Amino acid sequence: MAYLMGIDNGGTFVKAGIVDENGNILAVAKEPVHNLTPQAGFTERDMDELWSQNAKVIRGAIAKAGIDPKEIRGVSFSGHGKGLYMVDAQGRPSYRGILSTDTRAWEYVKQWSQDGTKEKVFAKTFQDILACQPVALLAWIRDHDSEALQRTRWVFSINDYIRFCLTGVAGGEYTALSGGNLVNMTTFQYDKELMALFGLQEVYDKLPPLCYSAQICGGVTEAAAAQTGLAVGTPCAAGMFDVDACGLAVGVDNPEALCMIAGTWSINEFITRAPITNGTVSLNSMYCIPGYFLIEESSPTSAGNMEWFINNLLSYERAECKAKGGSIYDLTNRWVEETDPASLKVIFLPFLNGSNESAQARGTFIGLTDFNTKAHMLRAVYEGIVFSHMTHVKRLLKNRPAPKAIRLAGGAANSKVWVQIFADALQIPIETVACEEQGILGAAIAAGVGTGVFESYEAAADQAVAVRETVYPRPEMKEIYEEKYARYRATIDALANVWDVFQ
Repeated sequence: MAYLMGIDNGGTFVKAGIVDENGNILAVAKEPVHNLTPQAGFTERDMDELWSQNAKVIRGAIAKAGIDPKEIRGVSFSGHGKGLYMVDAQGRPSYRGILSTDTRAWEYVKQWSQDGTKEKVFAKTFQDILACQPVALLAWIRDHDSEALQRTRWVFSINDYIRFCLTGVAGGEYTALSGGNLVNMTTFQYDKELMALFGLQEVYDKLPPLCYSAQICGGVTEAAAAQTGLAVGTPCAAGMFDVDACGLAVGVDNPEALCMIAGTWSINEFITRAPITNGTVSLNSMYCIPGYFLIEESSPTSAGNMEWFINNLLSYERAECKAKGGSIYDLTNRWVEETDPASLKVIFLPFLNGSNESAQARGTFIGLTDFNTKAHMLRAVYEGIVFSHMTHVKRLLKNRPAPKAIRLAGGAANSKVWVQIFADALQIPIETVACEEQGILGAAIAAGVGTGVFESYEAAADQAVAVRETVYPRPEMKEIYEEKYARYRATIDALANVWDVFQ
C-alpha cells in the first residue's frame, strides 16, 4: 500500500493527514494556530511557531496512522491564498507571516482603483486587486518597513514557506501566486512591467522559480526529517491554493461543476478552459489541473463571522455546552432551526474581516429591536453569510448556466440547517461530500499525481470523491429569501456613503 501526506495550513488550524492510494484519509493531526492582531486590520503569525506547529502535526499524523514513514511516497500542501511570507538569504523570516484576513493595505487598493492602475493590472492578470494580496502587502511593507523588504531574499505563499522548510528549495507555486496578482496570465510568467505598476520593481528578483502543483520541488532534508519524522528524501510536490484543493476534493474537475467553500473566506468557483475577462468576475487564476483556469468570486465574508459571534457573544453558552459534554455548534444549529426565517427582519452584513462591496465596509447588524434575542442575531449571521455567497454566485452565473447542483465545502457544510438555508436562498440543490478534510485530500492528490500513485487529477477525484447528501430547495421558501436578499442588498446600498466615517 502506498501512502501520501497532505498538509493543510488554513486560517484557524494547521493539519496533516495520511491518505492511502484509494483516496481514504487514515489519520489526521491538527493544531489551532495562534494569530496575532497587533492593531486593527492586522492579522499575522510568528513564522517560526508556524513551522514548529507544522512539524508537530506531521509527526502526529504519522504516529496516528501507525505506518513506517518510508512508506509515504510523497508530501504536498494546501494553504490559504493571498497573504505574505518572506525569508532572508539564510532562510530566516524577514517579517511576520501575514494572513488573508489582513486589511492594512486597503488604502493602496483604493488609490490603485482611482489612478487607473487597477485596469492596467487586470489587463495582465485578469484579477482585481485585494488588500490581502501580496502585491498590496509588499507595497505597504515597502513604505512602512523598508529594511524588512531589503533583507528579504524570497517572497513566498504559505505553502511555499512550509515546503521550503522541508526541502530547503525555494519555489513559487502557480495557483497561489497567480491568485495573488503576481503572474502575467497571458505569458504565465512573472512580469517586470506588472511589478512596476505596483511600484515593486525591486521585488521582481525576490520572486521564486515557478512550479506546478504536482511538480516535485525537492526532498525532505535531514534537518527537517529530524523535526517531522518524515524519511529523508521524501518527495515534496509544490501543492496548491486551498480553494483549488477543496475544489478538487469535492469534484471540481470539469467545467460543469460549481463549488462554494464556506470557511474563513466565502469562496465560489468553477473552472474553464479560458479566463473570463469581461469584468463580470473579479478573479481568474491558474487551476491545479493543467489547462484549466479557476474562475473565482471570493471575499473574507463567510463562516469566520460566525466564529467571531461565538467567541464574543456566546462564551457562556460555549462553556456550558462543554461542561455538559456537548458542542456549541449543536446549540447554534438548534437556535437557528427554531427561529422563523419569514418573521425575522434583522440583517447582518458579514464584513468583519473585509467585504465584497467596499474596502472600507464593516460588519453590521441592522433592524434590531428589544424583542430580538441572541438566537435572532445568530440566524441573521447564518443568513448574511449565505447572502454574501449568493452575491458571488450571481456574478459567476452571468458567465455560465446554473449547475444541476452546487457542491458545498467548509465548516458550513457540516450544519444541516445551514445547508438548507443555502439551498432555499439559491433555489439550487446543494451537495455535501463524505470527506470533511478537503484541504488534506486535495494536497495528497497532488502528491499522488506527482509521484505516479495517481494517473491524473481526474482519476484521483473520481476515486476519492463521494457525495454524502443532497439537500433540495423548498419552493415555498423562494419568495421569503428573495425578499430577505433584497433587504440585504438595500442595506448595503444605503450604507455605501457611510463607511468612510469609520476610517
